Amino acid sequence: MEIPVIQPPLILSTWHFGRIANRAGWAVLSEGGNALDAAEAGCRAVEEDPSVTSVGFGGYPDASGEVTLDALIMAGPHRCGAVACLRHYLPAISIARRVMEKTPHVLLVGPGAEAFAAAEGFSQRTLLTQEAREAWERWKQEHGSSSNEKLLRDNSPGEEPHDTIGVLALDAAGHIAGGCSTSGLPFKLPGRVGDSPLVGHGLYVDPEVGGAVGTGHGELIMRVCGTFLIVEEMRRGASPAEAIKAALERINRQCRPDPRQQAAFIALRCDGAWSAGCLRKGFQVAVRSATVETLTEPHLVLMKGD
Repeated sequence: MEIPVIQPPLILSTWHFGRIANRAGWAVLSEGGNALDAAEAGCRAVEEDPSVTSVGFGGYPDASGEVTLDALIMAGPHRCGAVACLRHYLPAISIARRVMEKTPHVLLVGPGAEAFAAAEGFSQRTLLTQEAREAWERWKQEHGSSSNEKLLRDNSPGEEPHDTIGVLALDAAGHIAGGCSTSGLPFKLPGRVGDSPLVGHGLYVDPEVGGAVGTGHGELIMRVCGTFLIVEEMRRGASPAEAIKAALERINRQCRPDPRQQAAFIALRCDGAWSAGCLRKGFQVAVRSATVETLTEPHLVLMKGD
């Protein structure tokens, strides 16, 4: 089902905590602000909320007990920046924006990203909350010395939530931008990076066409360049719903996802037409405009029998 066009400004975000992102982003858009500022504000608000255990402060750590953050911000192929395996600094989305604005690079990783954050005036912070530490300690007790072996066998290492905050914003002037931020799979192998900070995987924006953002098991999305595929399908004339369906069908056909694995997308055209879809039920989209404020189920669920 195709959704009617919503007149901009408009902001769309992934999962139930997308409402947190939308409140912050709408505060920018409703005052005439631009889409890039709105996308950053939305991701930043979720990163700062310790109740969200898959993003930013309060995110669950890797198998070693270290919280590492990945983020990407994008307004077009010529305007994008990202960080990965970032420790001790927040908000990751704002540091990613500094990469975009202050360097000739797209992605900074690990200690290099941390040194850059410090040089840009960001202060070190403790990212591991007591709740996240206790969850990690329970996981270690359950898995013991076999933890690394299990992780190597299974790219779904934990049953805890591991959902990315993805934001797409369209401002009153018709400019589009997006942001994507996560602490990644809980209890992942140290050094693991998913789709979120990779251009064309977790997020892609083309100002001539629109944008797409992904969430779920990053390894699935990475294997098909999910968001780039969706935007290119829209460029060729597909509707947002058709474009998402093409990406999900390719993931299902070529990646052979485990029944526990989710992949989900939001797609937004520059005219305000949008859609959302997922492999399996459970995904939610937060929507905010001058006339709409809601949390809704996706328009497409590929595996309806699950």
